[in-house]
Amino acid sequence: MRFTFFGAYDPAYPRSAVIRKGLKLHGVEVRECRSTPKLKFWARYPLLLFKWRGDSDLIFVPEFCQKDVPLAKFLGLLTATGVIFDPLAARYETKIIDWKRKSADSLSAWWNLQIDRAAFAAAGLILADTAAHKAYYVDAYGLKPEKVEVLPLGYDDEFFRPREDGGEPAPGQASPTFEVLFFGSFLPLHGTDVIVEAAKIVAGKDPSVHFKLIGSGQTLDKVRAAASGLSNVEFIGWLPARELPGVIGAADVCLGIFGRTEKARRVVPHKIYQSMGMRKAVITARTPAAEEFFKHGENILFCDEPLAESLAEAVLELKNDTDLRTGIAGRGFERVKENYSPKAIGRCLLEIVGKHFGKK
Repeated sequence: MRFTFFGAYDPAYPRSAVIRKGLKLHGVEVRECRSTPKLKFWARYPLLLFKWRGDSDLIFVPEFCQKDVPLAKFLGLLTATGVIFDPLAARYETKIIDWKRKSADSLSAWWNLQIDRAAFAAAGLILADTAAHKAYYVDAYGLKPEKVEVLPLGYDDEFFRPREDGGEPAPGQASPTFEVLFFGSFLPLHGTDVIVEAAKIVAGKDPSVHFKLIGSGQTLDKVRAAASGLSNVEFIGWLPARELPGVIGAADVCLGIFGRTEKARRVVPHKIYQSMGMRKAVITARTPAAEEFFKHGENILFCDEPLAESLAEAVLELKNDTDLRTGIAGRGFERVKENYSPKAIGRCLLEIVGKHFGKK
């Protein structure tokens, strides 16, 4: 079987990278017909047409490539090839609802909605990372439920693996502090303001707990200001991807997301799978999406409202109960290793393909 990954996607982005790797592990031939995401769609269409070979069984349009799905559909019609679209998020949902870059009654909102609708209509099969996200696509865009299938995010188990299993060594020596790690792009759905509020609470109870926030993005300046004067919070900019396993390996606990946006309730971010893949205990907000895959107290700790107080309590609980922390970390690792490794994700996708396209 041949898959052609098609569009202006970033080949290093974890979602599509895990899928490509998983397919190859199952003997699938993976081809790429790609242009840089920096090109406007009218500039990249000729390049994609030039690169198109036309002898694949399926065209796979990866995350954030809504504008490339109509071209994929056109090429699929010419060659009797099915089209799978894996949006990861709708443009309207991200830019208008979550980021609030424009108002819902703006021309930009209308345009992004039309782009999403055109992409969803053109694809033969749409993937969602959670059942909650599938329900959103179905309800918001009037899709038939059978057109949307759930394929969890997964993680690269060769890159993110426990240090004792040969993963990246942590830089430096062991710290006398208890380190709580967040890494991400500081989007509203991440809720980094909640992390800082929790750090304030923890600072008054146990000064040995240190919060490290890695990354940059939309809410960083506001969160930095809120953390002013806190000695137990450290901000670090973006790190090269190769350094991330070492940083995770040096942490005692890793954090998921704590945003109160609707999108935050529908997603389970890469950082949760990646941290669990390195056998780290994870704390995140309780959401319908997170509860699809993980169980509170067994392989993760969930936080409820008030989130900052709940997060502070969970951090101190894991800090003071080594058995609980190592148990959650170990069971979380087994959960993701078995179900969300590239090989597991590849197998799940091939089962979906067999159901929809009859490919063996």
